[in-house]
Amino acid sequence: MVSGRMRVYLLCWLLAAVTLGIVVLQYIRIDNALGDTSLLTGYVLYASLVFLALFNLRKRLSMVPLGRASTWFALHIVIGLLSVVLFWLHTGTFWALGLYEQVLMLLFYGACLTGIIGYAIQRIIPARLIQTEYEVLFERIPGEIAEIRAEVESLILRCTDVSGADTLARHYTETADWYFRQPRFLLSHVFGTQAGEHWLHQNIGIVRRYLRDSELPYLDRLYELGQRKNRIDQHYALQGLMKIWLLAHLPLSTGLITLATWHLIIVHVYAL
Repeated sequence: MVSGRMRVYLLCWLLAAVTLGIVVLQYIRIDNALGDTSLLTGYVLYASLVFLALFNLRKRLSMVPLGRASTWFALHIVIGLLSVVLFWLHTGTFWALGLYEQVLMLLFYGACLTGIIGYAIQRIIPARLIQTEYEVLFERIPGEIAEIRAEVESLILRCTDVSGADTLARHYTETADWYFRQPRFLLSHVFGTQAGEHWLHQNIGIVRRYLRDSELPYLDRLYELGQRKNRIDQHYALQGLMKIWLLAHLPLSTGLITLATWHLIIVHVYAL
């Protein structure tokens, strides 16, 4: 049985196929009549780019009933791929010769590439964030880490006072303090390896054999706080990756729309 999501994508692909078919038929008709096919492909391509740009506006106006976000997302993907075909049909080449056209092409390819990367990120990252079994807003992560660090330092002082030993305190100062200062192992978290977990086991768990019995409960708590920080570090790396992607995709898309609009104006000015 076809799911609702699959049905939406099928309808979007059908719409794209029909649109492309109509454009190709008109393109052939105009070309056979020795007409200017660039106007047809240019207008359809520009309309596609404008619609793609509206997706960001739709996300900002989520409270306005403009259709389901999943439908907009599906249309964004399908029309984005359709625009690649339209772009090549319009330009007739993979790379232009003039500087102005090269900049326009560079913006288009950059927006397409970051769009594909963004699709992969949005399919993979949310599921991996759920797997951490921890929720935190990106903007609150520095505060969360500061709270953990303060609790760890208080824990170490309390351990020294109660046990009368400074083994755990010296180990924290020499080794673990580095870990709790800021997010660590970001590339490892992005690629899904367990470097943070391995580091905790090797540098915190291994000190257990040198501690007195009275220090062990404090070590266990330190390890728990380290694991919590490791999950926060995962959020910092993965949510940060999503934000970095937007910082690349949105400026490229904005630049593309701006230059495409200018291109459209110039074409009409010279046509007068």
